[in-house]
Amino acid sequence: MECEFPTVNTDLSEIKEIFQEVKTIAVVGLSPDPEKASYRVAKYLQQEGYKIVPVYPKEDEILGEKVYRTLAEIPFPVDMVDVFRKSSAVGPIVEACKSRGDVKVVWLQVGIVNNEAAESAVKSGMKVVQNRCAMVDHRNIL
Repeated sequence: MECEFPTVNTDLSEIKEIFQEVKTIAVVGLSPDPEKASYRVAKYLQQEGYKIVPVYPKEDEILGEKVYRTLAEIPFPVDMVDVFRKSSAVGPIVEACKSRGDVKVVWLQVGIVNNEAAESAVKSGMKVVQNRCAMVDHRNIL
């Protein structure tokens, strides 16, 4: 496994702005298993008032929300995409975000770094957070 250090990242003041501005968060790789980090983080964000949109290849409902198979299937605007997938999967996810045209933030959870995809997202006008936990940052910043 190749490890990358994030060379493209958003600073803490911008992260605070992100949490104040976004309302709808698509969670790519949201597991229905309550023991998984993706479930715990999404549940926390949902309890904090964010609209969570599960993106997962199976299941019909997670956390009481309709599950979509891909980002392209979501029929309403998405402010942020929170990624719980391997670093190698981030490139196509960023391309899907660019195709949508409404995603403002791509958030890569702890352990996920893809600088090439991050640079592409930034060039398209999105903010990128890499190798950080949305739940931990939200708790610590707000």
